[in-house]
Order: sequence, then structure tokens, then C-alpha cells
Amino acid sequence: MATVIGLDFGTTNSVISLLDEEGRSSTASFHLGAGSLDVFRSVLCFWSETARGNALRHEAGPAAIEAYLEDPLASRLIMSMKSHLATASFTETRIFGRSWSLEALIATFLRALLGASGNPSPEALLVVGRPVRFVGETADDALAERRLRAAFAEAGRTALHLALEPEAAGTRFAATLDGPATVLVGDFGGGTSDFSILRFDPRQGVEALGHAGVGIAGDALDYRIIDRVVSPALGKGGTYRVMGTDLPVPPTFFSNFAHWHRLSMMRGPKTLREIEEVARLSADPSRLRHLITLIEDEAGFSLYRAVSGAKAALSVAETTRLVFEHERFKVDAEVTRGEFEGWIRPELARMGGAIDAALNDAGLSAGQVDRVFLTGGTSLVPAVRGLFEERFGAGKVMGGGEFVSVAEGLALIGRRIAA
Repeated sequence: MATVIGLDFGTTNSVISLLDEEGRSSTASFHLGAGSLDVFRSVLCFWSETARGNALRHEAGPAAIEAYLEDPLASRLIMSMKSHLATASFTETRIFGRSWSLEALIATFLRALLGASGNPSPEALLVVGRPVRFVGETADDALAERRLRAAFAEAGRTALHLALEPEAAGTRFAATLDGPATVLVGDFGGGTSDFSILRFDPRQGVEALGHAGVGIAGDALDYRIIDRVVSPALGKGGTYRVMGTDLPVPPTFFSNFAHWHRLSMMRGPKTLREIEEVARLSADPSRLRHLITLIEDEAGFSLYRAVSGAKAALSVAETTRLVFEHERFKVDAEVTRGEFEGWIRPELARMGGAIDAALNDAGLSAGQVDRVFLTGGTSLVPAVRGLFEERFGAGKVMGGGEFVSVAEGLALIGRRIAA
């Protein structure tokens, strides 16, 4: 059997699982300082080296974060690339004067990811995950898949199989079953929440019964914390005066700022001029100028890290503090789990609707599901887990391998294809 690569290209993190010719499995480890991690952050950092004639340099993954933190003002951090795949209006961005297509950015990242994992043989069978539904209110799933394939081709990997991410997670979970079972798999990434209902039989294999997905997940929950706790201190809800009339500060400033994958696009001169013009006419100009400073200084990553940490803390505690400081801007606010669950109620409702849609697609009731397997960091949020416990009963719901199960399942799917 040929070597198999299971590659989970995620919005926030990416993971590679390998099956060698003897069928032995391993998850690629990536070096970070003196230690190592099973996940590779899905980020790129670009900077220009004037000593080399303004040569454009870049790093990916953990090295990209280190390069960015070393000099945020002189670098450009690209995050959440996967979130743009289904957006037809996003065709390219300019980085230090050079035009980059989305496919070229992702290909650059993929080459670095595969290189960091030891450059598996080009002859290896490559199985890549994709969500049931890509990110976006008007997401074009067919476009997203074409772009994903094109990015891999540009990275030198033209022969690949695509598999649904929740099916991959379910395949990994099935290895723990000792008899036939109908399983609902919930896979929560940074940008999408996907649900598949699968019938596993040790003798007959796996049968897909139904699927559903929604283009929201961990990033959307982070957005709610930024929107409720941080954005008001940056001018959200304020007014500015034009010809004697008070107008609301444009909410688009804050909807873009609070979304990871949109923030890097706000650094353009036109957007910054628009914010400065509103600040000049606003009732409290200092708040909007703090917003400008955060954008210009590329401080978004540090903010998002603080917000994500607060969200994680609320999974194990009833209250936490969100603390963030940059220049003269400071946030130090208590956030309770009850508040957070109230803020994310719209996202919970959409996730619940997708669970019900998966059941309808399979033609099953909740009572006909034997087990529920949840994976991905957002599955650790108590209110998200509660959606499944209410429908299926707490005794049926379990998790595990929250960050590596999709990649491991993709490799197992590859073994089945190879056989």
C-alpha cells in the first residue's frame, strides 16, 4: 500500500496525518521553540527586506507568528484564508505592491505545511478535507472546491481526493466501535460547523445517510465577544455630525474589524481615510482613532488571541476577564458565561437548525441516532455541547481528538481508497 496523507486544511489550524506503507499511522509534529505541536497555524506573514533590494520574504505557521510579533508594523499577517474560498468577489490582494490571488496564497501556505511535515512523497495518496458548507452568507461551494483544487495544483499536488470533514472525523471515531451504529458527527472548525449522519458496520463499512452544514463556528463566537466588549470602546454605537445632523458611526467599520479574515483588508489607505474622516466629525474622536491605531499597528492578532483565550476560559469557568492593551487603548472587562451564551444565541440557533437539517436529510429522528461524536475546539463550548445533549441525551454525546481527528480520519479514508 502506498503512503497516505490525510490533510486537514483548517481556517485556524491545519493538521497532517500519515499512514506508511505498513499501515502505521502518525500525526505530523511541528517544531515550536523547544517543543512541538500537532497543529500548524493556518497563517502567512510577509515582510520586505530592504537590504536585499526590497525582496519579499514570508513564513508560514508558527514561524509566521514569530516573524509577525517581531515587527508587526513592517509585516503583513494573512489569516483565515479558507474563509475566502467561496467568496467570488475576493480575487486578489496586494502585499507590498505585489498582487496575490487567493489560490497563490493558499498554495504558498500548503508548500510550507507539507515541507514542515517532512515533504511526503509526491506519489503518496493525498486525501484532503472540505466542509459540507463553506463560509459565507452567499457561499458558492462549487467555486470554493475549484479554488481549493487549484491551490493544491499550484502547490504541486494535482492528484488528490476530497472528503467531507465530518465523515473523516466519523471514520476515525468508528475505529472505537465494536458493533453497528448510527452516528451523528459534529465537526466544528474555525469557520464552519458540519454535521453528518453515518451508518457504521464493521462488516459492511460506512454508509453516509445525511449531511448539513453552516458557515459559522469558532470565529463567529469570537466575533460576538469583540462586538459586545471591545467594539463599543472603539466607537461602535457613537455618532458623528454632518451639516448639523447626527449620523451613526458606520457599523461596517466594526463588523469588518471583528472578523479575523476581513481585518487585513482594512489596512488600505481608503478605509483608514474613511475612519479618520468620521473620527474628525464624531462626538468622541479618540475612540475611532484607537481603532485606526489597532489597524495600522497590526494589533489584531494579539487582540484575537486574548479574545480566544477568554472564550476558552468560559468553557471551564462561569466567569473570566478579557484583558487587552495596546498603546493607550486598554480593555479589562469581566465576561460571564451567561452573557456569552446570550450573545451567541443566533449562532446556536443556526447550528441547531443544521443539526435538524442533517436528521431530515437522513430521514431519521433523534431517537434513531445511537451515538454522537463531536470534534473541533468549538465543541468544547458548553452551550454548543448542550445542543446535542438536549436532542440526543447526554449519555450518547462524546468527543475526543478535538484537533486531529479529521486528519486521522482522512488518512483512514485514504487507506480504504488504496485498498
